[in-house]
Amino acid sequence: MNSPEIQGETSKTSWIKIVSKYNHPSPLKSWLQFSINLFLYSITWFLMFESLSLSYWITLGLSIPAAGILVRLFIIYHDCGHGSYFKSRKLRDFMGIFIGILTFTPYYSWSYNHHIHHETAGNLDKRGIGDVWTMTVTEYKESTRWEKIVYRFYRNPVTMFGIGPLYVFLIGNRFTKKGMDKKGRLGVWVTNAGLLVFAISMSLLLGVKAFLLIQFPVIYVAGIIGFWLFYVQHQFDPAYWTRTETWDYKKVALEGSSYYKLPRVLQYFTGNIGFHHIHHLSPLIPNYYLSRCHHENSLFNLIKPLKFWPAFRAVTFRLWNEKNREMISFRKLRFN
Repeated sequence: MNSPEIQGETSKTSWIKIVSKYNHPSPLKSWLQFSINLFLYSITWFLMFESLSLSYWITLGLSIPAAGILVRLFIIYHDCGHGSYFKSRKLRDFMGIFIGILTFTPYYSWSYNHHIHHETAGNLDKRGIGDVWTMTVTEYKESTRWEKIVYRFYRNPVTMFGIGPLYVFLIGNRFTKKGMDKKGRLGVWVTNAGLLVFAISMSLLLGVKAFLLIQFPVIYVAGIIGFWLFYVQHQFDPAYWTRTETWDYKKVALEGSSYYKLPRVLQYFTGNIGFHHIHHLSPLIPNYYLSRCHHENSLFNLIKPLKFWPAFRAVTFRLWNEKNREMISFRKLRFN
């Protein structure tokens, strides 16, 4: 992705002028997208409840599209945090808090950390907030034995995509963190209160067992999808990592954020977030304009897509090799 052609094209073309055409949300599109997906999520929840009397395998099967719709709702939540979904901040915050309850994720603290991610993505000197823990080869070699064990545990796919979603969405998001401001702490408490009301209401209506049998697989599958999307958007080959003095906003977007080309149905459920290079170039573009921005401008035709099956190779990436400027596996570490 980091080809001379791309660099040359960005120097000749005003990318700011290009993306500014798509930076304006459409109230009609935003309300329609939100309403349709909330309706579909509710209907799928109802079908899952009805299926409990038939076979739990059917319920589990329905949890997959339900999780996909929840991921799509999370993209709306994500856009609200960027200020790209409605012009009204109060409306964005209200919708973000509401969807945050459905997705078990506090709105203010998550949005704050995500903004830091956008400001520091690809910067080796500013890692640690809103990103996937990534060591360089040198850092790993200089680590203690215990630090290496912890890092290997963290980067293990079972931990990252199996244990991680459960911990973050069910446990980690329930507590305030050191350094959170008053707004962030309030957001955690409001989300927890909303979740409590939701859980009690649905348990009284459907029964505690039915509620858990439906909600658990939905939030777990959605969490796995969410973790994978966030991971593969910046942990791919070739990726972009550099030090502060050479860090460049355009390069982070066009070279350090993947164009994850998904099948049409998966592109729908993931809210076009596969066009992550566009999103990092301008977070103010609503999700429903990302694809259009990519396809209507020749600049982005130069970017090599990360295709669905080859993308899974990214689970083997563990470390950033500063010397060769590439993500490598632990196995390849032996040859460096």
